[in-house]
Amino acid sequence: MATATSREWRLAARPAGEPKLSDFEIAEVAVPEPAEGEIQVRNLWMTVDPYMRGRMNDVKSYTPPFQIGQPLTGGAIGEVTASAHPRFRAGDLVSSMAGWREGFTARPESLGVTLLPASSMPPQAFLGVLGMPGLTAYAGLLRIGNPKRGETVFVSGAAGAVGSLVAQIAKLKGCTVVASAGGSDKCTWLKSLGVDEVIDYKAVGGGQGLTEALRRAAPNGIDVYFDNVGGDHLTAAIDVANLHARMPICGMISIYNNTRPAPGPHNMAMIIGKRLKIQGLLVSDHADMQTDFISDMTDWIGLGRVRYEETVFEGVEKAPEAFLALFSGGNIGKMLVKLA
Repeated sequence: MATATSREWRLAARPAGEPKLSDFEIAEVAVPEPAEGEIQVRNLWMTVDPYMRGRMNDVKSYTPPFQIGQPLTGGAIGEVTASAHPRFRAGDLVSSMAGWREGFTARPESLGVTLLPASSMPPQAFLGVLGMPGLTAYAGLLRIGNPKRGETVFVSGAAGAVGSLVAQIAKLKGCTVVASAGGSDKCTWLKSLGVDEVIDYKAVGGGQGLTEALRRAAPNGIDVYFDNVGGDHLTAAIDVANLHARMPICGMISIYNNTRPAPGPHNMAMIIGKRLKIQGLLVSDHADMQTDFISDMTDWIGLGRVRYEETVFEGVEKAPEAFLALFSGGNIGKMLVKLA
């Protein structure tokens, strides 16, 4: 294949508070024919995820910050269009960390390019239910949350890619599931998945209103709290937690755009008396569960015991809009951008 062109998104400015479209800039670059050891890829799908907001700040964290003027990165699924690498050939479907662009030429190891497993699932599923969000839900709930049959599991932000899978896996494990989401459509969808009690956090408000709603939804307390939101949700979970409850902390999207540190839960002292286990969750720590995860999740989907949704924006030019919509609750299930 001859040299092609690709549009790619770059960070134009570090956001102050909630990101704006002006914090992003698009550029057109050449995608040359591959040299020895390189492949050329046309991206088909890309993902936007809340963790990317943290990478827009110039702070040291578990993953390096994005650099101003440089291409953004993230999960993508693409098709090899030309190859000068012995392990790849034209037509192969691959996953990579070369999202936010229409195509690229590179050595596979430089962008985490791997062959997509043979599967009857659509390729974009490996960005969602069979990808990073799915493994996050699976490992975080089963390894850190360690739910037992008959226990009560509370999931915040449960209409998203991770939370909706946590809720369904918890039901498969014989638990009562309480979930929170913002808006009646999301709450109705969660009930259709078999969630026992759903709290519309927009309707009950934060603070004590959320805590009281959780008490009503879980009159016997909660044994596992899977946190995607932080803030008032974490405060409520600590308040309603039973002795020895476990709390995988996956995300705190409620504070990602804060310009100053938010106050912590006022009831932290309860952690001592209740002997709570609160543990941060990074999916990279649980790669050893990948084989079991793919096997179980594929079986559950095939049997109709797990369902998933995707919210899709069309075209690379819509990528920043898709990302910003994560912070206004604009998605049910996995947020994706279809590139080709």
